[in-house]
Amino acid sequence: MTQINRRRLFGLGAAGVAAVGAGALATQTLTEGTAPAAADATAAPVPFYGEHQAGIVTPAQDRLHFVSFDVVTKERAELIDMLQEWTAAAARMTQGKDAGTFGALGGSPEAPPDDTGEALGLPASGLTLTIGFGPSLFDDRFGLKSRRPAALADLPKFPGDDLRPEISGGDICVQACAHDPQVAVHAIRNLARIGFGKVSVRWSQLGFGRTSSTSRAQATPRNLMGFKDGTNNLKLEDAAMLRDQLWVAPSDGAAWMAGGSYLVTRKIRMNIETWDRAPLSEQEQIFGRNKGEGAPLGGHKEFDEPDFAARGAGGTPVIADDAHVRLAHPSTHGGARLLRRGYNYVDGSDGLGRLDAGLFFIAYQRDPRKQFVPIQRMLARSDSLNEYIKHISSGLFACPPGLRDAGDYWGRTLFT
Repeated sequence: MTQINRRRLFGLGAAGVAAVGAGALATQTLTEGTAPAAADATAAPVPFYGEHQAGIVTPAQDRLHFVSFDVVTKERAELIDMLQEWTAAAARMTQGKDAGTFGALGGSPEAPPDDTGEALGLPASGLTLTIGFGPSLFDDRFGLKSRRPAALADLPKFPGDDLRPEISGGDICVQACAHDPQVAVHAIRNLARIGFGKVSVRWSQLGFGRTSSTSRAQATPRNLMGFKDGTNNLKLEDAAMLRDQLWVAPSDGAAWMAGGSYLVTRKIRMNIETWDRAPLSEQEQIFGRNKGEGAPLGGHKEFDEPDFAARGAGGTPVIADDAHVRLAHPSTHGGARLLRRGYNYVDGSDGLGRLDAGLFFIAYQRDPRKQFVPIQRMLARSDSLNEYIKHISSGLFACPPGLRDAGDYWGRTLFT
């Protein structure tokens, strides 16, 4: 078993004490099935330690900085050493502290500071950092080939995919969510700094305006097409459903992943200008919901159960056979569900006066082969929304369980 050196253990321990104190002050325990307290959620820290990683069922924050790294070191020991340093820094930053022991202003003035400093004076802002390991990490470099879970099978090519390899995949991902974009960017910047020479950034994505609710305490947000998104999303209060659909069980075949979850990302560009010229009635038929309330067509309230058997004039379905809500509904996929926590993005324009904008889709699940893959296969084949969207990047990662205490580190269950 790899030992954590004294300096890093000190960093972890200090952050661990902070985490316990902050958790007590906020009276907020984001474990399975527990709703957040009514404290100032936009400033308060989220506990770093627990059975599951924070940033999955944590009530979705408003801002995202997602990054995918390629591992450039060839040494297993160096990779583990970096993961330990990352863990110490993450434990501190999620509690509103500097990334390193000496911070942005301490230490030797002749040496680079331990923290880049742009988050000085800012609160924790609900920062969560969630790590995942991509299929490419399980090659011959680090002796992990035999530890690749069967559920981490490469995603198939779906009809209509226009994936760009340079913004897809990666060995390791880190998802930073916070209520302040500067806090999220600061966290990723400092992890990249710590990892210099061992990892390099493959691609990254900024996101704003969460497009899903992960708690019943949150209102359903809207995507850039103006529709409420993720009405039927899994919620942190759904304890039994989370055990069945979200968390990997010891019986699933990869012991090191027990308590973890599998992450799928898809960058979905929207043809915004074309969509904006579509009639309201067409937009609502495509989604199968009305645009104002978000109710399924034929219903009255957002959370009304869709009636897929309902017929309108001439016997045509009220909710069309190719409507998004019908094709994505759990009843169409044997009850399979996803926990979505995606974000809107706008990456400027494409040089032709068109917005480069859309949805950065993020979904967690127990087994992508049984959840995301069949759902996306049907959507890619039949969804009428496909006329207005294009999938341009894709990622798949195994997110291990949470950290037990200050002596633990990201990836310990994989590498030991």
